[in-house]
Amino acid sequence: MEYTTLGSTGMEVSRICLGCMSFGSSEWRDWVLDEDESREIIERAIDLGINFFDTANMYSVGESERVLGNVLADYDRDSQVVATKGYFEMDEDNPNSGGLSRKTLEQELSNSLERLGMDTVDLYQIHRWDYDTPIEQTLRTLDDIVRRGQSRYVGASSMWTYQFAEALRTSDLEGLERFQTMQNHYNLLYREEEREMLPLCDRENVGVVPWSPLARGYLARPHEEFEATTRGQTDDYAREHPYFAGGGREINERVEELAGEYDATMAQIALAWLLDKEWVDAPIVGTTSVEHLEDAVAALDIDLADSDVTYLEEPYEPVPVSGHE
Repeated sequence: MEYTTLGSTGMEVSRICLGCMSFGSSEWRDWVLDEDESREIIERAIDLGINFFDTANMYSVGESERVLGNVLADYDRDSQVVATKGYFEMDEDNPNSGGLSRKTLEQELSNSLERLGMDTVDLYQIHRWDYDTPIEQTLRTLDDIVRRGQSRYVGASSMWTYQFAEALRTSDLEGLERFQTMQNHYNLLYREEEREMLPLCDRENVGVVPWSPLARGYLARPHEEFEATTRGQTDDYAREHPYFAGGGREINERVEELAGEYDATMAQIALAWLLDKEWVDAPIVGTTSVEHLEDAVAALDIDLADSDVTYLEEPYEPVPVSGHE
């Protein structure tokens, strides 16, 4: 396993972050694994040297955090870097279970820590931007959370670059805890972030941990095979996302071609492309099998520098709003 410093936090994290959206309860999503199957993958990740785990309160409505906490309790907590997120409504009968108000953040983080079985999380992230709560209020709450020792650092997820810049500026002006990471949507088929967000993160030394590095599985297998999978048939977001537009299918075919040249899987080629980007710290890889997890780790050994990847570098024009809604 390779490790890197996460932004300016000083924390050393594995270059592969294990995403935990697929762990929790199959009652939430058909493709989600229940606890026993989830445990097998998390334990194998630790064996492979992965020390960075990302979950959220909304994943399986809290079950993902509980399962992750149960597994990690059997290991050395000091060696783990655990991240979770809050924003999405957890209870449709309680409007204050979602958003980024002080009430919501404090109560939802408390609930997350209880499910994780931890006093402190290493990274607490806002899952999206809250248009109804002034960013200064959110930042003051997050600053208090860090000062209380409930989280060591704070981070953000998909938003517009001007919003992220406003948040960083507000923190600097008010002397509040800064967002140390950006968990954004970035992969071979969605490269909008290269225009403004990634250059900003690079300038501000913000750690970048992209979600959906395999485009919700579309870059892991040929187009026809993806449509035949359970997720391809049931994941409405994947089916409605414009991955297939703007040359997406051609990129899928080029990744398949390169996989043949390198005697690798398509997922390994797509991950190797991301890992080669200097502004990427650790892609968040979600998986439902040990085999796919091992494939992802093996991507660290692939060097695309000797191959003609020009086609993969041609400008891609995605729909700008995707990943921010």
